[in-house]
Amino acid sequence: MTPRLTRIALGVSAPILALLAAFAITSLVLIIAGDPVGDVWNTILTWPETRNQSNIIDNGTVLYLSGLAVAVGFKMNLFNIGVDGQYRVAGFAAAVVAGEAWLPGYLNTVLAIMAAMAVGALWAGIAGVLRATRGVSEVIATIMLNAIATSLVAYLLRKVAVREEGSNIIATKEIPEGSRIPNISIGEGATAEIYGFVFIAVLAGVAYWFLLNKTRFGFDLRATGQSTTAAVASGISVNKMIVTAMLISGAAAGLVGLPIIFGDSFSYGSTFQSGLGFAGIAVALLGRNHPFGIAMGALLFAFLDEQSNRLQILVGVAPDIVAITQGVIVITVVISYELVRRYGVRLEQRRVAQALVGAGAEPQRPLDGSQQPPTDGPSDQNEETKA
Repeated sequence: MTPRLTRIALGVSAPILALLAAFAITSLVLIIAGDPVGDVWNTILTWPETRNQSNIIDNGTVLYLSGLAVAVGFKMNLFNIGVDGQYRVAGFAAAVVAGEAWLPGYLNTVLAIMAAMAVGALWAGIAGVLRATRGVSEVIATIMLNAIATSLVAYLLRKVAVREEGSNIIATKEIPEGSRIPNISIGEGATAEIYGFVFIAVLAGVAYWFLLNKTRFGFDLRATGQSTTAAVASGISVNKMIVTAMLISGAAAGLVGLPIIFGDSFSYGSTFQSGLGFAGIAVALLGRNHPFGIAMGALLFAFLDEQSNRLQILVGVAPDIVAITQGVIVITVVISYELVRRYGVRLEQRRVAQALVGAGAEPQRPLDGSQQPPTDGPSDQNEETKA
């Protein structure tokens, strides 16, 4: 097998191994709990109906954007756990800007999206500046900023929002119809529509891939994440990269709530969905920070969430088993990728050793790491001296 085919086989085997392990562990949990294993998996793995498919794509779009935001930080070895607060602050700002309708039509939409990205970037940039200038852990900083964001948005919402008559729900002004992003039909009926924002999510994934793999900045970002010492030696400003990475991560986080605002709720209210940032962490880990892998992870998590709604009705099993499955998948993915990586290193060592032997050279140290004297060592030299 060629090295290229070997890499492809190893790359495919890791997620398959993780899913099989997650399936086995979750089945064991079901057996211990006394739940019908076959019925649970038959319900979860049943092909969803059209309306369920649209929900999966919609939820997957939101999770995908959240995973991209987290992945930017991961590439820099930064743990941006503040995506949850960043997208809520950004979503509120976008809803306010779009609701005021300062510009006509889709110009208003573009302005709101830019406002969301700017606010998300600034909110994440606070943690970046604290890390670069004061050495404050971005984990601690972003967790505290999440709490501040929750209280800040709640306070501002009371100031600018309008209350619906006969309801306790308060929300910003509704976005004008001309500024809304139309949904896309994938079947018959209003329930068979997906967010039109899905195209912007795809563009965000392409931009993420291009930035990391085709630009000097992306190379510097990945190099700094691999080794700050080597980055400094090559003239890269680590502090500048930290701040920039957090700004980009926050800008991506600013997009997370926009599919819901422009495609469903058309405003930001007290019932706006939370917790999407933490789900993005799991999705980014599952996708190994690759845009395609993140997309597959987002769709998998969205699929499991959607199918969990049927468990309690049809099987009588709590939908919490899906949360257990998702957590197990993340853990098994981390473990399986590490096992596959180590196996790949061993294969590469064997290939190099065989190439050296075929070229007439012998390795000075065996692959098991044990110390053995070379064949033409001091003993041969002593024999020549005696002669």
